[in-house]
Amino acid sequence: MSAQRASLLALKRLISQAEMVYSDRAVPAAQRERGAELFTASLALIGDLLKQDHSSAAAELGAKGGSQTAKRGSEYFRQLAAKRKTRAGGRPRKQS
Repeated sequence: MSAQRASLLALKRLISQAEMVYSDRAVPAAQRERGAELFTASLALIGDLLKQDHSSAAAELGAKGGSQTAKRGSEYFRQLAAKRKTRAGGRPRKQS
């Protein structure tokens, strides 16, 4: 289990315990309803985060970037550097 997943599980347990303590207290009705909404939303958000697999998305993006660079080759990047040196980039000058 990764450290991030363990932290999310611990956070979920803490919020669940806080919800139980909060529901046992004598709190005005309006505040009790809002508290219940917040607890429900936070538990749902943590549940969604636990279901997602973050490591695979980063691996996919990293692998694609290297293959695109390899397709262009080193000569492509040499030409880009040469264009930057001679034309200095930016917009062309206005004709007056």
